[in-house]
Amino acid sequence: MKISIIEPLGITEEEAEKLQAEYAPGCELVYHNAKPADAAEKAARAKGADIVMLANTPLPASVLDAAPSVKFLSVAFTGVDHVAMDACHEKGITVSNCSGYANEAVSELAIGMAIALYRKLAACDKAVRGGKDRTGLLGLELSGKTFGVIGAGAIGQKTMALAKAFGCKVLAYNRHKKDIPGVTFVTLDELLAASDIVSLHVPLTDATRGLIGASELAKMKASAILINTARGPVVESAALADALNEGSLAGAAVDVFEHEPPMEEGHALLHAKNILLAPHIGFATKEALQKRAVIAFQNIAAYLKGTPQNVM
Repeated sequence: MKISIIEPLGITEEEAEKLQAEYAPGCELVYHNAKPADAAEKAARAKGADIVMLANTPLPASVLDAAPSVKFLSVAFTGVDHVAMDACHEKGITVSNCSGYANEAVSELAIGMAIALYRKLAACDKAVRGGKDRTGLLGLELSGKTFGVIGAGAIGQKTMALAKAFGCKVLAYNRHKKDIPGVTFVTLDELLAASDIVSLHVPLTDATRGLIGASELAKMKASAILINTARGPVVESAALADALNEGSLAGAAVDVFEHEPPMEEGHALLHAKNILLAPHIGFATKEALQKRAVIAFQNIAAYLKGTPQNVM
C-alpha cells in the first residue's frame, strides 16, 4: 500500500514517518512538504497511491480521474466541502475526516477575536506605534453581554463554555435543540436580535450557504459584533461590508472566506470599517496540528483493518 500526503500537514517528515510506522506499518509513505501549485501537481502526487492524505487544499474530480488507484482519502480537516465528494462516491472512494482536532483552537480564536474587537486591540497597537495615547480607545467587557452561538456542534459547544466562563449570557441556535446547562436555545431571529456578540460555528452545506445575509444582519443590534470562524460562504461578504460601512453593525472578525487567502485586491471585506481579518488560522495551532495528524493516521489504520471510522 502506498500512502501519499499531497500537501504539508504542519508536522515534520520525521513525525509523519513515525506515525506511519505506528499506524500503517509496511506501507510506503511519500510526504510532499510543499503546497501543490495546481490540480496537475496534485494529480501527479496522487497517481499510483492507494491512500491519499490532504488537509484543506481543494481536491477536484480531475485529480481523482488521474489517480484511479486511490481507494481512501484521509482528510486532515474537519470539513470536506473542498473535496469532490460526488466523484468519491461514484468511484467507491472512502473518505474520512478529522473531526474534533481543532475544537479548542477554533473556539479560543472566536473568543480572542471578540476580545480584540471589544478592546480595540488593533487600534491600540497602531496608537502606541504612532506616538498616541488611549484617547478614543475606551473598550467593552465580555462579562454581562449576551453571546449568541449559531451551531451547537463540538466547536460551538466549546465556545459556549468559554463564553459562560467570561460571564456571558449564552443563547444558541441549532437545527436541533440540545440540553446544554446554562445555554438557552432560541430561533435564529431571536438570537440575532438579542445578542451582543454572534459567533458562527456551522458547516458549509446547501442550508447554511448565505445563512447570514443582508436581512439577517439587519436584525442584529447596531452595537453588535459578528465573529465568523466557520466557513466563508456562510456569510454574504458584500452584505457584511455594507452593514459595517453603514454603521448598522459595530464590528466583525472573520477568519474564513470564499477562497483561501491571499485575498483578491477588490474583496469587499478588505475595505470594510471596524473589521478584524485573519488568514484562516482558526485550526492552526501546534497542538491542533499534532492532534489532526494522529487522527488522520488513525483513520488510515481503521481503514486498513476494514473498519473505517469518521466516514463522510
